[in-house]
Amino acid sequence: MPASPLTHFDSQGQAQMVDVGAKAETNRLARAAGSILMRPETLALIVEGSAKKGDVLGVARIAAIQGAKRTSDLVPLCHPIALTRISVNFEIDTMANAVHCVTSAECFGRTGVEMEALCAASIGLLTIYDMCKAVDRGMHIEHIRLLEKLGGKSGHWTAS
Repeated sequence: MPASPLTHFDSQGQAQMVDVGAKAETNRLARAAGSILMRPETLALIVEGSAKKGDVLGVARIAAIQGAKRTSDLVPLCHPIALTRISVNFEIDTMANAVHCVTSAECFGRTGVEMEALCAASIGLLTIYDMCKAVDRGMHIEHIRLLEKLGGKSGHWTAS
């Protein structure tokens, strides 16, 4: 069987954790984003801070950070990473009735932090859904994506 271009499979097609032992340690950074769309009344509850469960964005920020830290527990073939920084920013978009989330994850290590940034954005948005679902089950999460990654052999990449 020919070698797979997918690094998480060996030559027999079996799942594997990628060996990063010989890779150089470098500064690594990844930025990710996503959005949650909702009814105007739901967005107003978030902005006013009057949701029954409390400070929606504050709780979602902590959840996003925790999600980044727990990525290797959630994504089976991810390496545990000693993160040096996580940032989570929410932007209220009243025109689209949305909350946009942008996250960044950083480390000094042998493997990238793309999954940590993506996991942070996902968990932050899921937490907003969880905290507001009692008033708006029709919310939807969309466009979770990698925006940028720096470091390692592949260098700098940005989404087009």
